Amino acid sequence: MMVPTNTFFTMRSVLIFKRSLGSTRYLQAKKKSGSKRGKEEVIIQKYFGRPSSHLSAGIVGLANVGKSTFFQAVTKSEAGIAANYPFATIEPQELLINIPSCRLDFLQSLYQSKKQIKGTLSICDIAGLTKNASKGVGLGNQFLNDIRQVDGIFQVVRGFRDDEITHIEESVDPVRDLEIVSEELVFKDLDFVGVAIESLEKKIKYNKNPMELRVMKSELDALKKAEDILLEGKKISSVKTWTNDDIDGLNRHNLLTAKPTTYLLNVNEEDYLNQQNEFLQPVKNWIDENSPDDNLLIFSAAVETKIKNGEDTLQSAIPQILQEMKNNLNLISFFTCGPLEVREWPVRKNSMAPQAAGIIHTDLQSTFISADVISYSDLDQQTPDTFSLAKLKSGGKIRKEGKSYVIEDGDVMLVKAGAGKAR
Repeated sequence: MMVPTNTFFTMRSVLIFKRSLGSTRYLQAKKKSGSKRGKEEVIIQKYFGRPSSHLSAGIVGLANVGKSTFFQAVTKSEAGIAANYPFATIEPQELLINIPSCRLDFLQSLYQSKKQIKGTLSICDIAGLTKNASKGVGLGNQFLNDIRQVDGIFQVVRGFRDDEITHIEESVDPVRDLEIVSEELVFKDLDFVGVAIESLEKKIKYNKNPMELRVMKSELDALKKAEDILLEGKKISSVKTWTNDDIDGLNRHNLLTAKPTTYLLNVNEEDYLNQQNEFLQPVKNWIDENSPDDNLLIFSAAVETKIKNGEDTLQSAIPQILQEMKNNLNLISFFTCGPLEVREWPVRKNSMAPQAAGIIHTDLQSTFISADVISYSDLDQQTPDTFSLAKLKSGGKIRKEGKSYVIEDGDVMLVKAGAGKAR
């Protein structure tokens, strides 16, 4: 079965729905002027989640909606248990996968490198959720605790009818399923926040250290704001007015609804080919209303399984799905290039050059001096025959950047550090 090669790009434009650039997860670095020496102070907008660049995504949803089948497809493995009964997965399965990258392929060709090393992302298959999981029903508490361990969520929603595949709610209704998962995450976060507020109020009562009190009171304010939002049935990530202090305070509690979500509507093969589905618009409407900064992609676990097994030549949706999660986690990439290898390094948006150097090797962060940087846009029109670092340098395309440089997506870097180290 063949699909025109431009189908994938049509899918991308049609099916990547609303992502607001005003999200607290998507703000850019700002500069504040007016310091005594007349220098600009860079103010970095913080994000929910761990500051690490080694992040993970968990596959979440009701029982028996295609999560483990998707996990096997995205990891190209037989890990996980794809079966036609609820709770086939009990213990979470986790694998490290390579993220496909056209830019890395191009740079390997340009630099004539012997090998390439892709960026990676950990993917975790998490047990299926049931209604009232926050009260311990099914594998509820285990399921919710497993979600706390990941940084982003792939939420798989069933959008196909098949009488031979059971549904835990006994009917196919993806909007209802979305509401069930959302409510359970909100309820569990309310539990977390309530306990945290009570504990923090006790600590504040007996703490006499002014600096510690200031931090704790700021954290308490953020928790009370979060409690009000959760009581309205909203996700923490859906609010755009969080300050950096709020985010610092809430990040200490690893809340479930603060995690970015990529929604995946699992459809049958015919709907995937036609890019139409009876539930597509209702699901989109629900996301726009309840999770407006997150995105929706359509995919077919059945099709992806055939592609993985070499039984079909359709264009896989997996590369785009992974790229969307990378974007949702606020990850960009920089590259190191040379004759031996080209390598892609995922890094959090708004990272400074020394932080990026530390991803290559921890010693490079503490001994960082400068970096020679080439923007990807200055390379993407080059060919192996015309490519010359000397010409790029004479044309001012190789810039020397210092410790305050904020990494941009696609940067090619040569890091220079103390003790004669360079990478």
